[in-house]
Amino acid sequence: MQFTFTDEQEELRRTIRRFLDEKSPVAEVRRLMEDDAGYDEAVWKQMAQELGLQGLAIPEAYGGQGFTFVELGIVLEEMGRALLCAPFFASAALAATAINNAGTKAAKKELLPGIATGETIATLALAEPNGRWDASGIQAIATQDGDAWRISGTKRFVIDGTTANLIIVAARKEKTKGERGIGLFAVRADADGLAREALQPLDPTRKQAQLTLDNVKATPIGKPGRDWPALSKTLDQVSVLLSAEMVGGAQRCLDMAVQYAKDRIQFGRPIGQFQAIKHKCADMLLKVESGKTATYYAMWVAAKDDPELATVAPLAKAFCSEAYFFAASENIQVHGGIGFTWEHDAHLYFKRAKSSELLFGDPTYHRNLLAERLGI
Repeated sequence: MQFTFTDEQEELRRTIRRFLDEKSPVAEVRRLMEDDAGYDEAVWKQMAQELGLQGLAIPEAYGGQGFTFVELGIVLEEMGRALLCAPFFASAALAATAINNAGTKAAKKELLPGIATGETIATLALAEPNGRWDASGIQAIATQDGDAWRISGTKRFVIDGTTANLIIVAARKEKTKGERGIGLFAVRADADGLAREALQPLDPTRKQAQLTLDNVKATPIGKPGRDWPALSKTLDQVSVLLSAEMVGGAQRCLDMAVQYAKDRIQFGRPIGQFQAIKHKCADMLLKVESGKTATYYAMWVAAKDDPELATVAPLAKAFCSEAYFFAASENIQVHGGIGFTWEHDAHLYFKRAKSSELLFGDPTYHRNLLAERLGI
């Protein structure tokens, strides 16, 4: 086990941080969160062509660079710190991981190279109006029509659902329930019968959509009816990656609070000298560092494809969800009245923290999942 990042991994972090400091300053974040597309196409191309980020963890056989979830986690941690507005998480982490886990060789060869080059923006449509993230929550129906399949149903909270040109849809065969009968299907954005509606999410830096499928033609990427194990593994892996993103945001909240505590003068001295502020910053530091420990270990487990992923993934997601929200909340408190204003950046991290806390299941859901897997 590696207890520290390698020199190459640290250089990757520095490179990504320099890039994001230049391409994703807060002024750009505020501009893009008001844009319907939600990302800068020129920056997206630069990420793919100059840095190869979209294909970082995609196998070399399918046009990627063949790195692991450790490197991808480092990148997402830095993106979380910068609140990058781009469909990177949806495409390079969520959809690519689902295809790599569930897809046949033919499906991977067809779909992954486009994601790796950035030409394809993909996403995964899983949750529905019931708001559940488990197998029983999947109610969209897939029916076989000769050699083809057709899907009917509604998907909600689809990340970058209006931007993606490839949608991996989770649906079930008729007259099945639970983990039985679930399949993953590729749907093109211009497919007949597909309607996409932008939602108004709490977090404007991460676009979400509702997709309505009315007898939409779809192509299975794996084994129709038997894809739940691959999808469940995907959810564990992306929970780890989301935890990495949350750790980056939480660290940024801590940095903002500490800097303000040094700069803000009250009663003739920096407010950081007052015990109440010291305690807040110390509590934030403890949460952030503990979140990093859980996440970095989970990244290593995911990279090794270790069976322990089933327990460390929900643990990391539950803890980091609460740690990020705590850090974002305390950051506002340290800033006082100004922290509540639209002009200050603290609220952007607060909203991302709350959105990420609920994405793929809240802390209670993941603690219950962990207890179930441990047989408690």
